[in-house]
Amino acid sequence: MAQDIAPARRNPYVDVLSTPGAAAFSSAAAIARLPMSMIGIGTVLMVQTLYGSYGMAGRVAAVLGLAQAFVSPQLARLVDRRGQRGVLLPALAVTAVGLAGLVVSAVLHAPEAVLWLFAAVAGASQGSYGSMVRTRWSHAVPEPRRLHTAYSLESAVDELVFIAGPILATTLATAVAPASGLVVAAVATVLGGLWFCAQRATEPPVSATPHEGRHRSAVFVPGVPVLMVAFAATGVIFGATEVSTVAFAEEQGSKAMAGVVLAVFAAGSLISGLAYGARHWLSPAPRRFAIGMCALAAGVALFWFVDSLWMLAAVMFVAGMAIAPTIITGNQLVQNLMAPQQLTEGLAWVGTAIGVGTSLGASLAGARVDDGGAHAGFFVAMVAGWVATVVTLTAVRTLRRRPA
Repeated sequence: MAQDIAPARRNPYVDVLSTPGAAAFSSAAAIARLPMSMIGIGTVLMVQTLYGSYGMAGRVAAVLGLAQAFVSPQLARLVDRRGQRGVLLPALAVTAVGLAGLVVSAVLHAPEAVLWLFAAVAGASQGSYGSMVRTRWSHAVPEPRRLHTAYSLESAVDELVFIAGPILATTLATAVAPASGLVVAAVATVLGGLWFCAQRATEPPVSATPHEGRHRSAVFVPGVPVLMVAFAATGVIFGATEVSTVAFAEEQGSKAMAGVVLAVFAAGSLISGLAYGARHWLSPAPRRFAIGMCALAAGVALFWFVDSLWMLAAVMFVAGMAIAPTIITGNQLVQNLMAPQQLTEGLAWVGTAIGVGTSLGASLAGARVDDGGAHAGFFVAMVAGWVATVVTLTAVRTLRRRPA
């Protein structure tokens, strides 16, 4: 292992954050991303509390996540052509309307179809701040080693968001009001998005693209479909784990602890992500990506054996340590495959794949939990881990190919 890494001479995170404007746009994007860890569990808690059905809660959360997953890359294509500010500002207004409608309709016990409508509006209008902030980094620090550190920093921010978000959403939903988690998420979306748009000096310039290439989606770039399938399976793990953890905590008589346990999942990822990003790795990225997928599958396989919240938290911490390094490496692979004028869209497809998988996992696990309890939901996550591993190992050679 010592031959595989080269230690940095000084703190690499301080180095990249010293880039002019970097701390501001990274902080703004962090606030704007807070809802991505609150809306899913917030929707599940709100709908399950008000309607009494995990299945319905999973379906509504799935509609929101799928809408975001499928529309987000299209918004990213517009961003690549017209700039971040011009696309994000009108999208923010639509997101606020969608989330407000979702909350009001749930509180009034509207039919499920009405909740689906507002969930779709809220999800479809959410921009992928993770892809846009990474695009800013690729413009601000083009050196590969510093860019690796910057991507690792953003993955660490993602995990911080996933530590704070579930705890905040769960606490608000159980101690204040069932819908309060989504209300706070809506406020964070608007404030963080406006602050991010205000950082004009660091906004990447719009790249001029040849006319004949404008309508070719980044998802068709060789190698990207493989990553999408692997990340979709990873998303199923996330969605199924989220719903199953809420159900398991309720079975154990402590539903409010669900957010804390999910935060432990993210904490394991945060710690490993920071350590991973502090080093310059010399081994091939596809190999590291495959190792990460295998480790994640092995970790989630342990869910089947948990019989207490403390044991679940311990297993989640161990399994979580495989998340950030795998996603960091996946983003690196996408960045290697993409032309500069398609980078935002390419990175958004990673979020789309994870979002589709998360929605599917939440829906499948919700149905399984209603029928067989929390462990039936965890089994969905285990199967997804096996699928992700098989797909990655089968196609690892494809990921080694780089475009001309």
